[in-house]
Amino acid sequence: MMKNWLRKHPEVRTIRVAAADLNGQARGKRIPARFAEKVVTDGTRFPMSVLNLDIWGEDIEDSPLIFDSGDADGVLRPTERGFIPMPWLEAPTALLPIWMFRENGTPYEGDPRHALAAVLNRYTARGLTPVVAMELEFFLIDDSGKTLQVPTSPRSGRRRKAAETLALRALDAFDTFFTDLYDMCEAMDIPADTAISEAGLGQFEINLMHGDDALKAADDAWLFKMLVKGLARRHGFAASFMAKPYPDYSGNGLHTHFSVLDANGANIFSNGGPEGSAALHQAIAGCLAAMHDSTLLFAPHANSYDRLVPEAHAPNNVCWAYENRTSAIRVPSGSVSARRVEHRVSGGDVNPYLMLAAILGAALMGMEDGLTPPPPITGSAYALDLPQLPTTWDDAIDAFDTSTVMPRIFPAELIRNYVLTKRQEQRYMAELSAEEQVEVYLDTV
Repeated sequence: MMKNWLRKHPEVRTIRVAAADLNGQARGKRIPARFAEKVVTDGTRFPMSVLNLDIWGEDIEDSPLIFDSGDADGVLRPTERGFIPMPWLEAPTALLPIWMFRENGTPYEGDPRHALAAVLNRYTARGLTPVVAMELEFFLIDDSGKTLQVPTSPRSGRRRKAAETLALRALDAFDTFFTDLYDMCEAMDIPADTAISEAGLGQFEINLMHGDDALKAADDAWLFKMLVKGLARRHGFAASFMAKPYPDYSGNGLHTHFSVLDANGANIFSNGGPEGSAALHQAIAGCLAAMHDSTLLFAPHANSYDRLVPEAHAPNNVCWAYENRTSAIRVPSGSVSARRVEHRVSGGDVNPYLMLAAILGAALMGMEDGLTPPPPITGSAYALDLPQLPTTWDDAIDAFDTSTVMPRIFPAELIRNYVLTKRQEQRYMAELSAEEQVEVYLDTV
């Protein structure tokens, strides 16, 4: 099918092959289309260390993947996604997502996509299937001057420097951008649904529809972020999923909704009533039990911790509730047959593969262990005495590094590589001002 796609699109003269590194950055190659069939058949190669670069794209200085091992190659093969158009580029171009294997054909455990696939295999072995949807927030930004600001409206030529929560005029001001975005999502098979304007300056949210293929859901989020940033540049401004570009306004979240189906297609989180089933409560308990130690995956960068502060529309504590957006875990109202979990901790700057592996892995742990959550909270979580998430990047790195829970979800090699990456970024970021850090993250996360 992949080879047929190329034959049906003779206008495509170059392709990109790319895998997601630990920061969610696309790492890969540009290849003339006439050589693409060889990649489909044989794959391609690059060093395993390439999936373990820091946010600048630099080698991790003390990584055993480099000099200790001779910087050995991994074998990268196409994912089941196949070729995808890259419509934000000027010339017709296709992307072939790839993931990394060892020479003997086994998955490379430092690849974040394989980490998610391993968690999903555990669900499959139990006859279970997660159903996942994501809500992605991002800012449209004019970064042409020294200070970040809202782009001028293509319609009025003016900047509106105020929050525009659910304002149609904010969507209409950038109607051409959003029309192109939806057309391109359709071309790329990204299930973009509702768009709204959010509470930040030039901030928007788009929901990606739920589906029973969680690996595709993570692919969709990864590709969507790439598309939004590329398309924004084509329209003359920037787009960013960084956690907190403006200190005085809400940051970007990436909220994840999930339920679980049994072998008969029934939602095991539903018991026919508003409270949900025992399996729902066990999944919530698992997510809460793992939340502190996995915060680094939900808030992976220095800037991430500017978002996780009290009364900033982002959780900073470990709790759950029914229909309460101040809690870290929310059980939305609505049809009881669609009972689900909304995990609200992650920022828009996450690697979606690692984030989703952490959430679904924790939920499965809760169900396997038969965990019981504390009672759901009522009222504002910010006003209650609750267990707290790590408040600093350093604390989050330490918690992830020393956790006894994370090895139940992630392979040891990925944990080691991720900690080494974040330690190096932490050292380098300490030398930069807050403004310089924003400049680093603006186009990368």
